Amino acid sequence: MATGQQWVLVEMVQAFYEAPAYHLILEGILILWIIRLLFSKTYKLHETYKLTEKEKEDLIEEWQPEALVPPVSKDYPTLNYDVVTGPPSHKITINGKDCINFASFNFLGLLDNERVKQKALASLKKYGVGTCGPRGFYGTFDVHLELESRLSKFMKTEEAIIYSYGFATIASAIPAYSKRGDIIFVDEAACFAIQKGLQASRSLIKYFKHNDMEDLERLLKEQELEDLKNPRKARVTRKFIVVEGLYINTADICPLPELVKLKYKYKVRIFLEESMSFGVLGDHGRGVTEHFGVNIDDIDLISANMENALASIGGFCCGRSFVIDHQRLSGQGYCFSASLPPMLAAAAIEALNIMEEDPDVFRVLREKCKHVYNALQGTPGLKLVGVPVAPALHLELERSSGSRESDMKQLRSVVDYCMERHVALTLARYLEKEERFLPPPSIRVVVTVEQTEEDIQKAVACIREAASALLIS
Repeated sequence: MATGQQWVLVEMVQAFYEAPAYHLILEGILILWIIRLLFSKTYKLHETYKLTEKEKEDLIEEWQPEALVPPVSKDYPTLNYDVVTGPPSHKITINGKDCINFASFNFLGLLDNERVKQKALASLKKYGVGTCGPRGFYGTFDVHLELESRLSKFMKTEEAIIYSYGFATIASAIPAYSKRGDIIFVDEAACFAIQKGLQASRSLIKYFKHNDMEDLERLLKEQELEDLKNPRKARVTRKFIVVEGLYINTADICPLPELVKLKYKYKVRIFLEESMSFGVLGDHGRGVTEHFGVNIDDIDLISANMENALASIGGFCCGRSFVIDHQRLSGQGYCFSASLPPMLAAAAIEALNIMEEDPDVFRVLREKCKHVYNALQGTPGLKLVGVPVAPALHLELERSSGSRESDMKQLRSVVDYCMERHVALTLARYLEKEERFLPPPSIRVVVTVEQTEEDIQKAVACIREAASALLIS
């Protein structure tokens, strides 16, 4: 063994003598560089100046912390509430003044319905007020399961899931399916709840112009070409289209039949947010799918809140069973929020009963929407935005002053003028610094089945009078 080691050493010495000179020089330089790195300091010490106690105290006194939030005027509209006393049904009492309600999303007039209130009261006596636990931790009550079953049957889907907060429904559903690396094509006019869901998903977001199917197809074609360059990545990248059935910010309807064609052509999934169209569009109030006669199985996920037509609280998603079951494991609003109070679930069930017993209510609502839409046409100084069947229309200034604050003040003066004459309207409100595409200022006019011909005539006349007096100079 010793002889073998001597032989290796001899070979190494022989190789050293036979190596080219430049090779030996390079190795020597590298060895010296490594030694230098090992023994040199990783940073240079700078001379430090030691402050005296007085200098420290002076610096502390001079320091001013940065404001936690930007300064806001006490006159800012959002900080000045109009206080409601009593139920915001057909008639509403605001700041002590009785008004006709053209502001609340009580489309079917169920908020103050006696049958609904009795069911909620009976549930309150049986179950108590709240649940004090998420669905997975003793927060699942029998009325929750009944409501989910009733919603799935009403919408003609395999399964439904309910959330205790309407805003959190779509904001939780989107990130439950779309993750980092996935791609979402979304309409520029998408509501704020969708925007929050997009942020939470951390997916790649591609916006297309509002209801512009040519622009959407352009983006889909571009993505198809990108996928051809990297087919391996394309196989694991999920792609979604996210739209609203009836847009809350623009009061118009998505072109669903065209979206379904693009879905199958480019192999993407469709998520449909129907908070404004559920209980409004279609012969039976099933939303935009029924309105267009589109097979509901062509839509991968439908989401809606129960805070408008059903006059309750919370929201729901419906679709195929395997899709919905995934939310029970991944929907943040479902997994971590206390479940819907049983009395509100019972109220929603009774509201569904009324909708199924009297489908003619949807025809009545559509007729009143068309009537209000036609009556508001040509209002001086104001531009009507929306479609005739939308129950929440927008009135924007025909000519903007160029200042959003000034435009808001002008529109607020119209709202106040109508309030003084016992007609309740509201300004559309947005988180201006957080909206991806901030809509222009507008007055929102909400139509419900409870409003009479006399109410509509009075409201329209009041709006026209206010616009003529305050906007036309």
